[in-house]
Amino acid sequence: QVQLVESGGGLVQAGGSLRLSCAASVNLFSIKGMGWYRQAPGKQRELVAQVTIIGGRTNYTDSVKGRFTISRDYAKNTVYLQMNSLKPEDTGDYYCHADHAWQGGYWGQGTQVTVSS
Repeated sequence: QVQLVESGGGLVQAGGSLRLSCAASVNLFSIKGMGWYRQAPGKQRELVAQVTIIGGRTNYTDSVKGRFTISRDYAKNTVYLQMNSLKPEDTGDYYCHADHAWQGGYWGQGTQVTVSS
C-alpha cells in the first residue's frame, strides 16, 4: 500500500506562486514515476506535469510550460510542483499520482488551488 499526502494548496492572486507537495509513504526508489493532475469544475481531469523518479525526465502540459516545475526529493520521499505566474484558469483540484514499481497506481486525496483575478 502507498499513501500520498498532498499539501500547499490555497487561494492566491493572479501572478502569484504556490508550491504543492506530495509526500509518499514509501521510498521514492520503489516508484517509477509521479505526476500532478488537476480537475476544474465541469472539466475532465488532465495531466499537468510528470517526472520519472530515476532519471528525472519531465513532461508538462502546454499551458503550464515555463511556469510550473516538478521536482523530487529522495531524502523526504516527496515530489513538488512549483507553480509561478499563476492564472485564474489554473484553478482546480490538484491530485498527486504515483506509479509504484510493483503495487500499481495510487492517488492522493487532492488539494484545492484557487487563483483570483
